[in-house]
Amino acid sequence: MITISGVQGLPEIGYGDDIAALIVKAVPGLADGDVVVVTSKIVSKAEGRVVRADDRAEAIEAETVRVVARRGETVISQTRHGYVMAAAGVDASNTAPGTVLLLPENPDASASAIRRRLAELTGARVGVIVSDTFGRPWRHGLTDVALGASGVRPLDDLRGTTDAYGNPLNATVTALIDEIAAAAELVKGKLSGVPVAVVSGLGHLVTDSDGPGGASLIRPADQDMFRYGSADVVFARRTIRKFSGETVDGEAVRRAVAAAISAPAPHHTTPWRFVLLESAAARRELVDAMREAWIADLRGDGFAEESIAKRIRRGDVLRDAPYLAVPCLVMDGSHTYRDDRRNASEREMFVVATGAGVQNFLVQLAVEGLGSAWVSSTMFCRPVVREVLGLPGNWDPMGAVAIGHAAEPPRQRPPRSAEDFYVTR
Repeated sequence: MITISGVQGLPEIGYGDDIAALIVKAVPGLADGDVVVVTSKIVSKAEGRVVRADDRAEAIEAETVRVVARRGETVISQTRHGYVMAAAGVDASNTAPGTVLLLPENPDASASAIRRRLAELTGARVGVIVSDTFGRPWRHGLTDVALGASGVRPLDDLRGTTDAYGNPLNATVTALIDEIAAAAELVKGKLSGVPVAVVSGLGHLVTDSDGPGGASLIRPADQDMFRYGSADVVFARRTIRKFSGETVDGEAVRRAVAAAISAPAPHHTTPWRFVLLESAAARRELVDAMREAWIADLRGDGFAEESIAKRIRRGDVLRDAPYLAVPCLVMDGSHTYRDDRRNASEREMFVVATGAGVQNFLVQLAVEGLGSAWVSSTMFCRPVVREVLGLPGNWDPMGAVAIGHAAEPPRQRPPRSAEDFYVTR
Protein backbone atom coordinates (compact mmCIF):
# COMPACT_ATOMS: atom_id res chain seq x y z
CA MET A 1 0.00 0.00 0.00
CA ILE A 2 1.21 3.50 -0.83
CA THR A 3 0.32 6.38 1.48
CA ILE A 4 0.91 10.07 0.86
CA SER A 5 0.84 12.49 3.77
CA GLY A 6 1.16 16.26 3.71
CA VAL A 7 3.57 17.68 6.29
CA GLN A 8 1.61 20.17 8.38
CA GLY A 9 2.89 22.94 10.60
CA LEU A 10 6.02 23.98 8.75
CA PRO A 11 6.91 27.65 9.30
CA GLU A 12 7.56 30.20 6.58
CA ILE A 13 10.96 29.29 5.15
CA GLY A 14 13.70 31.92 4.97
CA TYR A 15 17.30 32.14 3.84
CA GLY A 16 19.56 29.69 5.66
CA ASP A 17 16.76 27.64 7.24
CA ASP A 18 17.45 23.94 7.77
CA ILE A 19 14.62 22.35 5.80
CA ALA A 20 15.54 18.82 6.84
CA ALA A 21 15.49 19.72 10.55
CA LEU A 22 12.10 21.38 10.18
CA ILE A 23 10.74 18.27 8.42
CA VAL A 24 12.06 15.97 11.14
CA LYS A 25 10.45 18.14 13.82
CA ALA A 26 7.11 17.95 11.98
CA VAL A 27 7.45 14.24 11.07
CA PRO A 28 9.23 12.50 13.94
CA GLY A 29 8.40 9.06 12.54
CA LEU A 30 10.26 9.31 9.24
CA ALA A 31 11.09 5.72 8.27
CA ASP A 32 13.32 3.71 5.95
CA GLY A 33 11.93 3.66 2.41
CA ASP A 34 9.99 6.92 2.71
CA VAL A 35 10.28 9.44 -0.12
CA VAL A 36 10.17 13.09 0.94
CA VAL A 37 8.86 15.44 -1.76
CA VAL A 38 9.83 19.07 -1.23
CA THR A 39 8.38 21.96 -3.24
CA SER A 40 11.19 23.81 -4.99
CA LYS A 41 9.87 27.17 -3.72
CA ILE A 42 10.97 26.54 -0.15
CA VAL A 43 14.32 25.20 -1.37
CA SER A 44 14.81 28.42 -3.32
CA LYS A 45 13.93 30.49 -0.26
CA ALA A 46 16.33 28.57 1.97
CA GLU A 47 19.11 28.92 -0.60
CA GLY A 48 18.59 32.65 -1.09
CA ARG A 49 17.13 32.41 -4.58
CA VAL A 50 14.71 35.23 -3.83
CA VAL A 51 15.45 38.40 -5.79
CA ARG A 52 13.87 41.80 -5.83
CA ALA A 53 12.35 42.37 -9.24
CA ASP A 54 9.90 45.14 -9.99
CA ASP A 55 9.74 43.75 -13.52
CA ARG A 56 9.35 39.95 -13.60
CA ALA A 57 10.15 39.99 -17.32
CA GLU A 58 13.73 41.06 -16.58
CA ALA A 59 14.20 38.14 -14.19
CA ILE A 60 12.77 35.74 -16.77
CA GLU A 61 15.17 37.05 -19.41
CA ALA A 62 18.13 36.65 -17.05
CA GLU A 63 17.22 33.00 -16.36
CA THR A 64 16.52 32.15 -20.02
CA VAL A 65 18.97 30.37 -22.30
CA ARG A 66 16.61 30.37 -25.27
CA VAL A 67 13.00 31.34 -25.89
CA VAL A 68 11.07 28.40 -27.27
CA ALA A 69 7.71 30.12 -27.77
CA ARG A 70 6.06 33.40 -26.92
CA ARG A 71 2.44 34.50 -27.01
CA GLY A 72 1.52 37.82 -25.45
CA GLU A 73 3.13 37.93 -22.02
CA THR A 74 3.49 34.15 -21.83
CA VAL A 75 7.02 32.93 -22.47
CA ILE A 76 8.09 29.30 -22.71
CA SER A 77 11.84 29.17 -22.31
CA GLN A 78 14.74 26.87 -21.64
CA THR A 79 16.71 27.43 -18.46
CA ARG A 80 20.41 26.78 -18.04
CA HIS A 81 19.43 23.58 -16.19
CA GLY A 82 17.92 22.32 -19.46
CA TYR A 83 14.26 22.58 -18.39
CA VAL A 84 11.76 23.91 -20.91
CA MET A 85 9.03 25.60 -18.90
CA ALA A 86 6.91 28.69 -18.53
CA ALA A 87 8.72 31.87 -17.53
CA ALA A 88 12.04 30.01 -17.03
CA GLY A 89 10.67 28.89 -13.66
CA VAL A 90 10.58 32.45 -12.29
CA ASP A 91 7.67 32.56 -9.83
CA ALA A 92 5.98 35.60 -8.33
CA SER A 93 3.58 33.59 -6.12
CA ASN A 94 4.13 32.62 -2.50
CA THR A 95 6.75 35.32 -2.11
CA ALA A 96 6.67 38.90 -0.82
CA PRO A 97 5.41 41.63 -3.18
CA GLY A 98 8.18 43.05 -5.30
CA THR A 99 10.19 39.83 -5.20
CA VAL A 100 10.35 36.70 -7.34
CA LEU A 101 11.61 33.18 -6.74
CA LEU A 102 14.21 31.66 -9.02
CA LEU A 103 14.71 27.91 -9.35
CA PRO A 104 17.39 26.32 -7.15
CA GLU A 105 20.84 26.56 -8.71
CA ASN A 106 21.21 22.76 -8.75
CA PRO A 107 18.04 20.87 -7.75
CA ASP A 108 19.82 17.50 -7.66
CA ALA A 109 22.44 18.88 -5.28
CA SER A 110 19.67 20.43 -3.18
CA ALA A 111 17.87 17.09 -2.95
CA SER A 112 21.12 15.36 -2.04
CA ALA A 113 21.89 17.87 0.74
CA ILE A 114 18.42 17.48 2.27
CA ARG A 115 18.68 13.69 2.07
CA ARG A 116 22.07 13.61 3.80
CA ARG A 117 20.79 15.89 6.55
CA LEU A 118 17.68 13.75 7.06
CA ALA A 119 19.86 10.65 7.38
CA GLU A 120 22.09 12.46 9.87
CA LEU A 121 19.14 13.49 12.02
CA THR A 122 17.08 10.29 11.85
CA GLY A 123 19.29 7.49 10.59
CA ALA A 124 16.53 6.70 8.11
CA ARG A 125 17.28 5.58 4.56
CA VAL A 126 15.00 7.90 2.57
CA GLY A 127 14.74 9.40 -0.87
CA VAL A 128 14.21 13.09 -1.61
CA ILE A 129 12.55 14.77 -4.59
CA VAL A 130 12.52 18.51 -5.27
CA SER A 131 9.38 19.24 -7.30
CA ASP A 132 7.92 22.08 -9.31
CA THR A 133 4.90 22.68 -11.50
CA PHE A 134 5.04 22.27 -15.27
CA GLY A 135 2.48 22.75 -18.02
CA ARG A 136 2.14 20.33 -20.92
CA PRO A 137 2.13 21.52 -24.55
CA TRP A 138 -0.76 19.33 -25.68
CA ARG A 139 -2.90 19.13 -22.54
CA HIS A 140 -4.69 21.61 -20.33
CA GLY A 141 -3.72 21.90 -16.70
CA LEU A 142 -0.53 21.78 -14.66
CA THR A 143 1.16 18.92 -12.84
CA ASP A 144 4.18 18.62 -10.61
CA VAL A 145 7.39 17.02 -11.88
CA ALA A 146 10.75 16.28 -10.30
CA LEU A 147 13.40 18.94 -10.85
CA GLY A 148 15.88 17.17 -8.61
CA ALA A 149 16.11 13.82 -6.86
CA SER A 150 18.45 11.93 -4.59
CA GLY A 151 18.25 8.34 -3.39
CA VAL A 152 15.32 7.50 -5.66
CA ARG A 153 15.42 5.45 -8.84
CA PRO A 154 14.33 8.07 -11.41
CA LEU A 155 13.33 5.86 -14.34
CA ASP A 156 11.88 2.42 -14.90
CA ASP A 157 13.23 1.19 -18.23
CA LEU A 158 10.93 -1.51 -19.57
CA ARG A 159 12.50 -1.72 -23.01
CA GLY A 160 13.32 -5.27 -23.98
CA THR A 161 10.57 -6.77 -21.83
CA THR A 162 7.20 -8.07 -23.03
CA ASP A 163 3.62 -7.32 -22.03
CA ALA A 164 1.01 -9.86 -20.92
CA TYR A 165 0.35 -10.74 -24.57
CA GLY A 166 4.00 -11.28 -25.41
CA ASN A 167 4.36 -8.01 -27.32
CA PRO A 168 7.84 -6.49 -27.01
CA LEU A 169 8.14 -3.10 -25.32
CA ASN A 170 10.50 -0.98 -27.40
CA ALA A 171 10.01 2.53 -26.08
CA THR A 172 8.50 2.33 -22.58
CA VAL A 173 10.57 4.22 -20.00
CA THR A 174 8.47 5.34 -17.02
CA ALA A 175 9.39 8.61 -15.27
CA LEU A 176 9.03 7.32 -11.69
CA ILE A 177 10.12 10.50 -9.91
CA ASP A 178 7.71 12.60 -11.96
CA GLU A 179 4.86 10.26 -11.03
CA ILE A 180 5.79 10.50 -7.35
CA ALA A 181 6.04 14.31 -7.56
CA ALA A 182 2.60 14.54 -9.19
CA ALA A 183 1.04 12.21 -6.61
CA ALA A 184 2.56 14.21 -3.75
CA GLU A 185 1.02 17.40 -5.11
CA LEU A 186 -2.42 15.95 -4.39
CA VAL A 187 -1.84 16.51 -0.67
CA LYS A 188 0.33 19.62 -0.95
CA GLY A 189 -1.74 21.85 -3.24
CA LYS A 190 -0.92 25.37 -4.37
CA LEU A 191 -2.78 27.35 -1.73
CA SER A 192 -2.84 25.08 1.32
CA GLY A 193 0.56 26.10 2.72
CA VAL A 194 1.79 22.48 2.71
CA PRO A 195 5.11 22.46 0.82
CA VAL A 196 6.28 18.97 1.77
CA ALA A 197 4.77 15.49 1.46
CA VAL A 198 5.96 12.08 2.61
CA VAL A 199 5.26 9.12 0.36
CA SER A 200 5.43 5.72 2.05
CA GLY A 201 5.32 2.29 0.46
CA LEU A 202 7.90 2.85 -2.29
CA GLY A 203 10.92 1.52 -0.47
CA HIS A 204 11.86 -0.61 -3.47
CA LEU A 205 12.64 2.63 -5.35
CA VAL A 206 14.86 4.09 -2.62
CA THR A 207 18.58 3.63 -3.27
CA ASP A 208 21.72 3.79 -1.15
CA SER A 209 23.47 6.21 -3.51
CA ASP A 210 22.30 9.62 -4.68
CA GLY A 211 21.74 8.19 -8.17
CA PRO A 212 21.49 10.06 -11.46
CA GLY A 213 18.85 12.46 -10.13
CA GLY A 214 16.33 14.57 -11.96
CA ALA A 215 18.87 15.61 -14.58
CA SER A 216 18.56 12.12 -16.08
CA LEU A 217 15.04 12.99 -17.28
CA ILE A 218 16.17 15.93 -19.41
CA ARG A 219 16.14 14.76 -23.00
CA PRO A 220 19.36 15.53 -24.91
CA ALA A 221 18.93 18.03 -27.72
CA ASP A 222 19.83 15.52 -30.44
CA GLN A 223 17.02 13.22 -29.26
CA ASP A 224 14.39 15.93 -28.91
CA MET A 225 11.91 15.68 -31.79
CA PHE A 226 10.28 18.94 -30.65
CA ARG A 227 13.50 20.87 -30.11
CA TYR A 228 12.49 23.97 -32.00
CA GLY A 229 9.61 26.09 -30.80
CA SER A 230 7.86 28.78 -32.78
CA ALA A 231 10.26 31.45 -31.53
CA ASP A 232 13.49 29.81 -32.63
CA VAL A 233 12.65 27.56 -35.57
CA VAL A 234 13.95 30.05 -38.15
CA PHE A 235 17.19 30.50 -36.21
CA ALA A 236 17.68 26.73 -36.23
CA ARG A 237 18.92 26.96 -39.82
CA ARG A 238 22.68 27.10 -39.81
CA THR A 239 25.23 26.63 -42.60
CA ILE A 240 26.96 23.29 -42.07
CA ARG A 241 30.12 22.55 -44.07
CA LYS A 242 31.32 19.32 -42.46
CA PHE A 243 29.12 16.24 -42.45
CA SER A 244 29.32 12.90 -40.70
CA GLY A 245 29.00 9.63 -42.57
CA GLU A 246 25.46 9.08 -41.30
CA THR A 247 22.91 8.31 -44.01
CA VAL A 248 20.37 10.98 -44.93
CA ASP A 249 16.71 9.96 -44.81
CA GLY A 250 15.30 10.81 -48.24
CA GLU A 251 11.79 11.09 -46.80
CA ALA A 252 12.98 13.88 -44.51
CA VAL A 253 14.29 15.76 -47.55
CA ARG A 254 10.96 15.23 -49.32
CA ARG A 255 9.18 16.73 -46.33
CA ALA A 256 11.49 19.72 -46.66
CA VAL A 257 10.40 20.03 -50.31
CA ALA A 258 6.78 20.07 -49.10
CA ALA A 259 7.68 22.99 -46.82
CA ALA A 260 9.48 24.73 -49.69
CA ILE A 261 6.47 24.74 -51.99
CA SER A 262 4.32 26.42 -49.34
CA ALA A 263 6.18 29.68 -50.02
CA PRO A 264 4.38 32.61 -51.67
CA ALA A 265 4.68 33.09 -55.44
CA PRO A 266 3.40 35.59 -58.02
CA HIS A 267 0.25 35.04 -60.11
CA HIS A 268 -0.69 31.86 -58.16
CA THR A 269 2.20 30.05 -59.86
CA THR A 270 4.45 27.26 -58.59
CA PRO A 271 7.96 28.30 -59.68
CA TRP A 272 9.88 25.73 -57.60
CA ARG A 273 11.44 22.50 -58.77
CA PHE A 274 13.93 20.37 -56.83
CA VAL A 275 16.36 17.79 -58.18
CA LEU A 276 17.28 15.34 -55.40
CA LEU A 277 20.63 13.63 -55.95
CA GLU A 278 20.43 10.48 -53.85
CA SER A 279 22.95 8.53 -55.91
CA ALA A 280 26.64 8.96 -55.10
CA ALA A 281 27.43 8.54 -58.79
CA ALA A 282 25.01 11.33 -59.75
CA ARG A 283 26.48 13.65 -57.14
CA ARG A 284 30.02 12.94 -58.25
CA GLU A 285 29.20 13.46 -61.93
CA LEU A 286 27.52 16.81 -61.22
CA VAL A 287 30.27 18.16 -58.95
CA ASP A 288 33.03 17.07 -61.33
CA ALA A 289 31.32 18.70 -64.31
CA MET A 290 30.73 21.94 -62.39
CA ARG A 291 34.33 21.95 -61.21
CA GLU A 292 35.61 21.76 -64.78
CA ALA A 293 33.28 24.57 -65.83
CA TRP A 294 34.35 26.77 -62.92
CA ILE A 295 38.06 26.24 -63.66
CA ALA A 296 37.56 27.09 -67.34
CA ASP A 297 35.67 30.28 -66.45
CA LEU A 298 38.26 31.39 -63.87
CA ARG A 299 41.15 30.76 -66.25
CA GLY A 300 39.29 32.72 -68.91
CA ASP A 301 38.99 35.59 -66.46
CA GLY A 302 42.76 35.55 -65.90
CA PHE A 303 42.89 34.17 -62.35
CA ALA A 304 46.17 32.62 -61.21
CA GLU A 305 46.21 28.86 -60.63
CA GLU A 306 46.71 29.32 -56.88
CA SER A 307 43.68 31.60 -56.69
CA ILE A 308 41.65 29.16 -58.79
CA ALA A 309 42.56 26.27 -56.47
CA LYS A 310 41.49 28.29 -53.46
CA ARG A 311 38.14 29.20 -55.02
CA ILE A 312 37.49 25.65 -56.16
CA ARG A 313 37.98 24.35 -52.62
CA ARG A 314 34.84 26.24 -51.62
CA GLY A 315 32.92 23.62 -53.53
CA ASP A 316 34.29 20.77 -51.43
CA VAL A 317 31.18 20.89 -49.26
CA LEU A 318 29.20 19.67 -52.29
CA ARG A 319 31.67 16.87 -52.98
CA ASP A 320 31.72 15.70 -49.36
CA ALA A 321 27.98 15.90 -48.66
CA PRO A 322 26.08 12.59 -48.52
CA TYR A 323 23.07 14.17 -50.25
CA LEU A 324 22.56 17.05 -52.69
CA ALA A 325 19.52 18.97 -53.81
CA VAL A 326 19.41 21.43 -56.69
CA PRO A 327 16.56 23.95 -56.42
CA CYS A 328 15.41 25.29 -59.78
CA LEU A 329 13.30 28.20 -60.96
CA VAL A 330 10.69 27.83 -63.66
CA MET A 331 8.87 30.82 -65.13
CA ASP A 332 5.66 28.98 -66.06
CA GLY A 333 2.77 31.36 -65.63
CA SER A 334 4.88 34.50 -65.85
CA HIS A 335 3.63 37.48 -67.82
CA THR A 336 5.29 38.95 -70.90
CA TYR A 337 5.26 42.73 -71.29
CA ARG A 338 6.09 45.12 -74.13
CA ASP A 339 9.14 46.64 -72.41
CA ASP A 340 12.28 45.13 -70.91
CA ARG A 341 11.90 46.96 -67.60
CA ARG A 342 8.67 45.20 -66.68
CA ASN A 343 9.92 41.87 -68.00
CA ALA A 344 13.00 42.20 -65.77
CA SER A 345 10.78 42.97 -62.78
CA GLU A 346 8.63 39.96 -63.62
CA ARG A 347 11.67 37.69 -63.41
CA GLU A 348 12.78 39.30 -60.16
CA MET A 349 9.41 38.42 -58.62
CA PHE A 350 9.92 34.78 -59.54
CA VAL A 351 13.50 34.80 -58.23
CA VAL A 352 12.29 36.19 -54.89
CA ALA A 353 9.61 33.50 -54.72
CA THR A 354 12.20 30.82 -55.41
CA GLY A 355 14.42 32.24 -52.68
CA ALA A 356 11.49 32.04 -50.25
CA GLY A 357 11.05 28.40 -51.22
CA VAL A 358 14.75 27.66 -50.71
CA GLN A 359 14.63 29.29 -47.28
CA ASN A 360 11.63 27.17 -46.29
CA PHE A 361 13.52 24.13 -47.53
CA LEU A 362 16.60 24.92 -45.44
CA VAL A 363 14.60 25.66 -42.29
CA GLN A 364 12.62 22.43 -42.58
CA LEU A 365 15.84 20.46 -43.05
CA ALA A 366 17.01 21.88 -39.72
CA VAL A 367 13.71 20.90 -38.08
CA GLU A 368 14.26 17.39 -39.43
CA GLY A 369 17.65 17.33 -37.69
CA LEU A 370 19.67 17.77 -40.89
CA GLY A 371 22.42 20.27 -41.59
CA SER A 372 22.69 22.09 -44.90
CA ALA A 373 24.75 24.54 -46.90
CA TRP A 374 23.38 26.51 -49.84
CA VAL A 375 26.08 27.02 -52.51
CA SER A 376 25.24 29.37 -55.39
CA SER A 377 27.84 28.07 -57.86
CA THR A 378 25.40 26.19 -60.14
CA MET A 379 24.19 29.56 -61.36
CA PHE A 380 27.59 30.11 -62.99
CA CYS A 381 27.30 26.97 -65.09
CA ARG A 382 23.61 26.41 -65.70
CA PRO A 383 24.00 24.76 -69.13
CA VAL A 384 26.38 22.19 -67.66
CA VAL A 385 24.01 21.44 -64.76
CA ARG A 386 21.05 21.05 -67.11
CA GLU A 387 23.00 18.70 -69.34
CA VAL A 388 24.35 16.50 -66.55
CA LEU A 389 20.98 16.26 -64.78
CA GLY A 390 18.93 16.04 -67.96
CA LEU A 391 16.78 19.05 -67.11
CA PRO A 392 14.38 20.92 -69.39
CA GLY A 393 15.74 24.12 -70.85
CA ASN A 394 13.34 26.28 -68.80
CA TRP A 395 14.62 24.94 -65.47
CA ASP A 396 17.09 27.45 -63.99
CA PRO A 397 19.35 25.84 -61.32
CA MET A 398 19.47 28.31 -58.42
CA GLY A 399 22.42 26.89 -56.51
CA ALA A 400 22.91 23.53 -54.82
CA VAL A 401 22.15 22.47 -51.27
CA ALA A 402 24.57 20.13 -49.49
CA ILE A 403 22.64 18.04 -46.95
CA GLY A 404 23.79 15.74 -44.16
CA HIS A 405 24.24 15.30 -40.44
CA ALA A 406 26.60 17.85 -38.91
CA ALA A 407 29.98 16.42 -37.99
CA GLU A 408 30.53 19.19 -35.45
CA PRO A 409 28.52 22.01 -33.86
CA PRO A 410 28.14 25.06 -36.10
CA ARG A 411 30.17 28.13 -35.35
CA GLN A 412 28.46 30.86 -33.39
CA ARG A 413 26.78 33.50 -35.50
CA PRO A 414 28.41 36.92 -35.28
CA PRO A 415 26.24 39.24 -33.20
CA ARG A 416 23.83 41.27 -35.29
CA SER A 417 21.36 43.88 -34.18
CA ALA A 418 18.11 44.06 -36.11
CA GLU A 419 18.23 47.82 -35.69
CA ASP A 420 21.13 47.93 -38.14
CA PHE A 421 18.97 46.45 -40.90
CA TYR A 422 15.80 48.53 -40.98
CA VAL A 423 14.63 52.10 -41.16
CA THR A 424 11.31 53.49 -40.02
CA ARG A 425 9.32 56.04 -41.97
